[in-house]
Amino acid sequence: MSFEPWALVGLHASVRFTVVAEASPGLLPRLLEPFARRDLTPDSFESVRQGADLRVEIFMHAMPAEVVHLVEGNLRQVVGVRSLVRRQEITGSVRRRAA
Repeated sequence: MSFEPWALVGLHASVRFTVVAEASPGLLPRLLEPFARRDLTPDSFESVRQGADLRVEIFMHAMPAEVVHLVEGNLRQVVGVRSLVRRQEITGSVRRRAA
């Protein structure tokens, strides 16, 4: 029995990352780095200081679906990040990857 892999290749996701992190001078560029490394430009980037923390919302209307988990993993590894919530909606349909 052979199984054909399913892929999100060519699909996009509307994604909003909400990050709560320790407020520090170099935090904001470190949060943008995973996007820049993949030649992605967020549609919206907003930060609000809440006491000793910084709450950052990063939104992309159409991020390639296959990189969402990679960017999320990179954001979780940023020094000072206390929590990260991802909300996304996949646009299009899932299909089988060509062999």
